[in-house]
Amino acid sequence: MALDTFKFGEDWLTVGKVLSIAKGGTTIVLSQSVEKRIENSSQVVASIVEKGHPVYGINTGFGPLCTTKISKEETRILQTNILKSHSVGVGEPISMELAKIMLILKAHSLAKGYSGIALDTLERIIWHIENDAIPVVPSQGSVGASGDLAPLSHLFLPLIGLGKVVYQGKIMPTQTLFEKTGLEAINLGPKEGLALINGTQFIAAHAVIVVEKLHSVLSQADIIGAMMIEGLQGSVKPFYKELHELRPFKGNIHVARRVKRLLKGSEIMEDHIDCDRVQDPYSLRCIPQVHGASRNAWLHLKELLETELNSVTDNPVIIDEELTISGGNFHGQPLALALDYACLAASEVGNISDRRIYLALEGNSPGVPKLLMKDTGINSGYMILQYTSAALASENKGMCFPSSADSIPTSLGQEDHVSMGSIGGRKALRVIENVEKILAVELLTAAQAFEYRKPLKSGIFLDEIHKAVRKKVSFAEKDRVFSDDIEKGIQMIQNKTIISVIEKVEKNRNISLKTKYSAEFESY
Repeated sequence: MALDTFKFGEDWLTVGKVLSIAKGGTTIVLSQSVEKRIENSSQVVASIVEKGHPVYGINTGFGPLCTTKISKEETRILQTNILKSHSVGVGEPISMELAKIMLILKAHSLAKGYSGIALDTLERIIWHIENDAIPVVPSQGSVGASGDLAPLSHLFLPLIGLGKVVYQGKIMPTQTLFEKTGLEAINLGPKEGLALINGTQFIAAHAVIVVEKLHSVLSQADIIGAMMIEGLQGSVKPFYKELHELRPFKGNIHVARRVKRLLKGSEIMEDHIDCDRVQDPYSLRCIPQVHGASRNAWLHLKELLETELNSVTDNPVIIDEELTISGGNFHGQPLALALDYACLAASEVGNISDRRIYLALEGNSPGVPKLLMKDTGINSGYMILQYTSAALASENKGMCFPSSADSIPTSLGQEDHVSMGSIGGRKALRVIENVEKILAVELLTAAQAFEYRKPLKSGIFLDEIHKAVRKKVSFAEKDRVFSDDIEKGIQMIQNKTIISVIEKVEKNRNISLKTKYSAEFESY
């Protein structure tokens, strides 16, 4: 089967397309028109050097050294030195996936033809992408303005024969890579070093993974929440469209309709339709409002990120020979704010999930025993699983202070306001990983509560989800080492097992959970 093709610098880049390129599902090309554009931009830089008119970063120093003139003969040395001097990252390396995404995003931005990069340099970056020779990039050291300078410097050290790469499953010095492949170091031209390290690709790469992972978390939270409603015999009325049309937030409407369809055809719902309870606790009743608000935050990040993925974010920008602009497109604030918002949105999904877990243990739902186990006393039941979800939810709250609220001047005051978006991106991913674990605990507790509703059946979706859980984790009649169960639950969440079950049921039964907002909320 022929692979899709993406034209760098020309086609519209989305999160899904980035991930497809990173996983080898889409090939990348440079069209002749893009190559011409890149060559023209490079020639403009050469002309600037030849004429000697001062332009930041081409024939001047960097940051507070912007008034220091660099001679024509030293402009190339300047570009190599900037990669060396700015490679100051510390901490554990980011994942190879993130580093590869950074390469993809930078290549697309450079291919727009406003950065003065040489075609040979861009083609070398593409070689790294296509051959999975991924640079080792430390996770700490960027303040998210003047670009992600430190991580991008490490990302491109291999172009000049320095740094380390992961190649064929091994970490090796770049010189070893050269020996294996026959490559040689590139002699960077004027402006090239600055173009490589100036940009928001570290922040944006993290945002790509945040969009992917948070989407998965949100989708599964709706499903698990619906299973908990069944287990605790909650009401379906809070999910009626008539309610949400009176407060028509997109996310709320989308979640409410999904959950209502998950509950459709349920014998469990019919069994308590005339019960005396007037309304459920918020953690069940307000799923559309809470999950929906987090959906809206996700959508906001996705929309902003798509703009960023298709932007030129280095400095200065080469418009033409008459106009170069030293501006601030490298400033990470547009994504920094949205990442902090997404971080809070993810944390709230975990927070309400923990409340549902606690609710399931109380024993206030008819037929469901306290601590989700009949023979308690000698057995503690599911009591301590909620300790874990509480600990994770609390840890997340501590990470919800917005990174973008802080700014520390750098570069001797020349760069006096920075975004800290790089920190926000890393933090958002840690929160989402914790939420995956909380949802795993809720999946186990919801499945346990669900068991007590037998022989009544739920709708086809949730019955199939329950069967899938039971293939991995059995019903607990007495205490056991529950960490083993939790680990299996985490794997199910991370592998999107329950999403796969939903998709299979949709296909086999020709039914769907889609809503009028699915195009916005179910694709990226």
